[in-house]
Formats: sequence, structure tokens, C-alpha cells
Amino acid sequence: MREKLRCAVIGVGAIGIEHLNSLLHCPRAATVAIAELNPQRLREAAEKFHIPRSYSNYEELLEQPDIDAVTIALPNFLHAPVAIAALNARKHVLIEKPMATNAKEAAKIVAAAQKNRRTVMVGKNLRFDKHTQSARLAIQRGDLGEVYHARAFSHRHSEIPRIGSWFTQKSLAGGGCLADAGSMLIDTLFHLLNDFDVVSVSATAHSKFGTRGKGEGTWGKSEIDPKRTFDVEDHGSAFLRMKKGYTVSVETSWAGFHPGDNREEGIDLLGTEAGMSLYPAKLFKQSLQGFETTHFYNTKNGVTEDRFSHFVNCVVEGKKPLIPIEESLKVQQVLDAIYASAESGKEVRLGK
Repeated sequence: MREKLRCAVIGVGAIGIEHLNSLLHCPRAATVAIAELNPQRLREAAEKFHIPRSYSNYEELLEQPDIDAVTIALPNFLHAPVAIAALNARKHVLIEKPMATNAKEAAKIVAAAQKNRRTVMVGKNLRFDKHTQSARLAIQRGDLGEVYHARAFSHRHSEIPRIGSWFTQKSLAGGGCLADAGSMLIDTLFHLLNDFDVVSVSATAHSKFGTRGKGEGTWGKSEIDPKRTFDVEDHGSAFLRMKKGYTVSVETSWAGFHPGDNREEGIDLLGTEAGMSLYPAKLFKQSLQGFETTHFYNTKNGVTEDRFSHFVNCVVEGKKPLIPIEESLKVQQVLDAIYASAESGKEVRLGK
């Protein structure tokens, strides 16, 4: 492998522009090409980032032998087919979350990666957050004692992606806020606890705002369905029982009348010796003076790269990523169980 990884970005909407910005500041990456269906976006991105080659379809881009890796910034339903095509073209792949729209498609990505011996990583940025890394080190040290419950939440007041864009169509997105923020939060919780073994899931999903055309934010540059389709959830919650005996709860929303506090998004963990909250990372424990709060921000032994630099460095150096593709598959399996439980109104068992 060359010292500089020759990268291409597929999809240059809002997320794709973030990919290009990040790769621009990655010293071991060279962005040599982009692909995008929208001709205006393609032209603007090529000019802004001085990309030497641009393609109107990703198939032609994947045929280029001098491209080592691609990052995929496309609607969710395209994650699996494009990733598999890239892997079969012998490219390394970074995919936006969620990994796919369902676990069956995600498993095909894993199989293609193993067959072609290429690196695949789902770029979940919270794993690289310095507070996440500090918290994980504290948990590994045993600062919390035995963790018996954890919860994660993302409470947005009015941030539904543009109604009628692919984000709000189940056939294109796979789901709403649970697939979006939920996939990230579940992954982060499991990473913190170093445990991906779920026994059962009970979940609910509601569509209370988007179906009325309310709660819309400004996110998303995608084309809008003239019918203003909204058939995903704008609020979802799940209760997970883990194999080791503790429980996990996850709650997400794109819109809602949530009481105002300092955290729209966070994680809380309860242990027998202390409790912890993120973001920011704080430890709560008892002292001689009563309960005390410790703010900590120690990244001495943590990951210091962002997700793009980490991916590039792993490919160049032949290392296993911080986010193994097998763990992302397990998160997708849990998401499938969450949606199955929400639809049926019943608990769903895993690991049989």
C-alpha cells in the first residue's frame, strides 16, 4: 500500500462535503475522485476541493485502478449495494451510519469484505469523541464498579430532516430517528461497556409530528418527494436486556416538547461504586463530604484521530479499525429487533 491512500468520495451532499473536508485534512490521504448524480453538486464539489476527476455514476469510478478506498455518503438504502460493489472492485470502504437498512444487507457487506480481504468501517464519530474515550478508560479501570443500568438519549425539539427527502421515507432510509441517532447511541453504549450481546428487546415507535408536516429542520439537500412522504418514526424508545444481566434503555426523537436542560444528547451509566454521565464526561461518587462530581478529560491512552484519519491509518498500516465491521453488524441486528418489537408490540428475543 502506498504511503498516501488514494481515496474517492461517493455522494457529495451535505455528508459528502463533510467527508471531503475531513479527507482534506488527513495527511495520509489524497482525494483523487468523486461521484455524484446531481450535476450541480458534482461540479461545485469538484471546483471547491480541486478534485481532479468526477463521475456521474459510482460504477465508473469503481473501475478506476488507481483508487484504493472509497467513502460512502449516500442514502441508507444504497449503503449495502455500493459498499459491496466497491469491495468486489478491491476497494477499502468507509460507510456512513447506519451500516445498512437491515441486518441481512449488512451481513452481505461483511461477507464481501471477508471474501475480498478489504477493510470496511462504519464511521461512527462518537467512538472517537474524547469524552467517550475517557469514559471507556474509567469503566475499564473499574471506577463504576458493576454497571447495572445504562441509558442513552437524543432529544431534538424540531430537527426532522426535510420532510419528503430520503430521510423521511422508510424504503430509502430504513427508519427514522432510531436508525439515525439510535444506531449511533447504541453503538457507543456497547463500545463503552465492551458488550454487544443482547438477549431481548422491547421497543416503541411514534410518528406524531412529521405526519402533520411539523417539526421540520433544515438538514438535508436531497430532492423532495412532491407527495411529502413521511412514513418513519420521529420518536422511538427501546429497552434492552443484556446477556450479562444489566439493562440498557435508548430514547431518540427528531421532534418533541422535551423539557429544556443542558443536554440534548447524552449517556448515563449507573454502577455499584459510582455513576457517570456524558456529554461531557462526569463521574458521580460518594465521599466523606457527601456526593461529589468529578469532571475528567483524559485521553492519554485513547484514540486521538478522527474517524477518517483512523480509517486511512488502519488501511495504510494494515491494522484492525476501532470499529470492527462485526460489531456494526451486531448493532444492525439490534436495530432490526427494535423495529420488529415496535411493529408487533411484543418483546423480541435475540441470540437463539
